[in-house]
Amino acid sequence: MNAADHLLGKTALARYGSRVALWCGDEQISFAELAMSVRRAAAAWEAHDARPGDRVMILLRDTPEFVAAWLGALHVGVVAVAVNDKLPAAERQFVFEDCAARVFLAEDDTAALTRTYAGDKCVSLSAWRHALAAATPRGRAATMRPTDPAFWLYSSGTTGHPKGIVHTHKDVLPAGAAMREILGLDEHDTVVATSRLYFAYGLEHALLGPLALGASSVLCPDPPDAVEATRLVARHRPSAFFSVPSFYRRLLGLDTDALKPFRSVRYCIAAGERLPAQVLDRWHAATGGEILSLYGMSETFCVSLMTPPGTSRAARTGLPVAGVETRLLDDAGGQVMTGEAGVLWIRHPALATGYANRPEATREQFREGWFCTRDVFVRDAEGFFSHQGRIDEFIKIAGQWVQPGEVEEIAVAAGAVAEAACVRVSDSDGFERLALFVTSGADPAMALEAVQRACENALPRHKRPKWIRAVAELPRTATGKIQRFKLRELIERELAG
Repeated sequence: MNAADHLLGKTALARYGSRVALWCGDEQISFAELAMSVRRAAAAWEAHDARPGDRVMILLRDTPEFVAAWLGALHVGVVAVAVNDKLPAAERQFVFEDCAARVFLAEDDTAALTRTYAGDKCVSLSAWRHALAAATPRGRAATMRPTDPAFWLYSSGTTGHPKGIVHTHKDVLPAGAAMREILGLDEHDTVVATSRLYFAYGLEHALLGPLALGASSVLCPDPPDAVEATRLVARHRPSAFFSVPSFYRRLLGLDTDALKPFRSVRYCIAAGERLPAQVLDRWHAATGGEILSLYGMSETFCVSLMTPPGTSRAARTGLPVAGVETRLLDDAGGQVMTGEAGVLWIRHPALATGYANRPEATREQFREGWFCTRDVFVRDAEGFFSHQGRIDEFIKIAGQWVQPGEVEEIAVAAGAVAEAACVRVSDSDGFERLALFVTSGADPAMALEAVQRACENALPRHKRPKWIRAVAELPRTATGKIQRFKLRELIERELAG
């Protein structure tokens, strides 16, 4: 088999060949045109001496050129490693060395810096375009075993260096299944997603899932802001809009009239972080629609849990999608009862083979076909899972467990802050305490006072943060996840001083 051929081979083109696969600005590309671009890109990879099994890095904006290069790598049996174009140079170099890339395809404005460590392995976008023009489109896709590596995803690095997650050709097969089975999307639909294609969430829902369904996807070369996203929705009238909770919050900062285009969107979906109840309620008030929660991870690539339409509540993360098995286990490895918290283990048809160059981490989290997510969930009587946080974020204060997300929700509910993040810090006597960071807006003093009052009124003493600090913005990874270790370091430096 070959994952690229699965999406753009003869069978797919016979059904969808003339339909629009990609929109990018004023450009529209049919499935047949995209398939030809992929075959040409495959020949270009061969011209740059990339062979089956070699890794190639792709550092491009979210354009049809990115799509052709990524799928062209799979077509010829090369392993695609896409990286964020906003990633710091040191992190790019780390990924380049960690995956031992044969070729590094980069935007022109980053190629010069990339050559300082990649040398002649770096190919600029301009040079790539010349190679494409000279290439004879490759014929048949390379025949690969289902378990042959197809692409790597790099984790977001919330606690340090990212890890390379190895996915195989068979892992592309479930892409789009939940979009079809839960949302009912097909070749007549269009989707818009704000998450980037190097990120698992964006890769499935803005590219591979729509391709598998014969649907059209709207690409944004650069990350859209709230105004641009609204314009895209107004122009393309998508059936589904995929984003993250913090982006929905930014959308809600617009006038209600500006959000009118979203009233025609059948499904709005959020993933990547906790969906606050306030955002869900305000979105319904502004647009009349609900936001469906979705849970996935780079290790499974495709969605694992999702709330079906009509069942969305802020506390709910979702039900397991078809083909996904779950276990909630306690510290001793036993299954927990309904309503009790446990760590989620998952068996997924798109589960990665493990972490590249990290045998200990692979052994720890990948066991006999199951993966330990390190996320804590509670399952209710209806079978819905509710995310409680990461196991390493739970904090024992005065002998009692504290969930940081509960403290964060109290802070945001106070109404004076936009975002909050709670972390564990050891005080000068070595006891674990809570530090709460909030984005304060125009009046930090008023915001801190409101949050302090809300915590005192709503939380028992052991759950109240010892330190509350206002920051301009929360530090995030390239994929938008909060880097809690950086917040912890702020308090540690304060205490040391």
